[in-house]
Amino acid sequence: MKKLATSLLFGKDARLSGLIAFAIVGAIALGCTCNTRDSDTTSNSSTSNSSTTANSTTTTSETDTDADGVPSDSTLQSLVKGTTADFAEALDTNDFSEIYENASTDFKSTYTEDQMADVFKEFVKKKKLILPSLNKVPAATADFSPAPSIRQEKGLDILVLEGKFPTKPLNVKFEYEYVKRDGEWKLLKLVVNM
Repeated sequence: MKKLATSLLFGKDARLSGLIAFAIVGAIALGCTCNTRDSDTTSNSSTSNSSTTANSTTTTSETDTDADGVPSDSTLQSLVKGTTADFAEALDTNDFSEIYENASTDFKSTYTEDQMADVFKEFVKKKKLILPSLNKVPAATADFSPAPSIRQEKGLDILVLEGKFPTKPLNVKFEYEYVKRDGEWKLLKLVVNM
């Protein structure tokens, strides 16, 4: 099994690596369209903490952040675990509608649900190899590298989270970005490497 996974990911058949590179280049080339909407379609502007692992949004209060505006580690863990769980569910069912609906309006104005499904079709084909690691994410702790940060783009806060979950048989490496809309962090970028 390990040899099969290694040959699929690092062997002569570079389709999976090419797909991952395509996703990264696409995210960079298309960039953020953060000013295309004034606010997200959701209207949860709560000032209390509420985290979910069923979807990729998290509400944070002003006291739940550091001096640079980066949320607490528990909020960051909740965000990346929720996003990864949504991604695993989408792969397992070949239905990207839930993760797409939970994404920011900025993401949705850049990609259609069909485009998202098309980008990850190789992951769906290889889900028997990928899902065992993705399904272990809720019990794992994300290792962030570099440290989580906030960047400003067109007057909006963009939370940048990169790192990995040390799962077996494969590590789950991620590059996620979230835009803050009405007090919620909403998915803006989704890149997963195995």
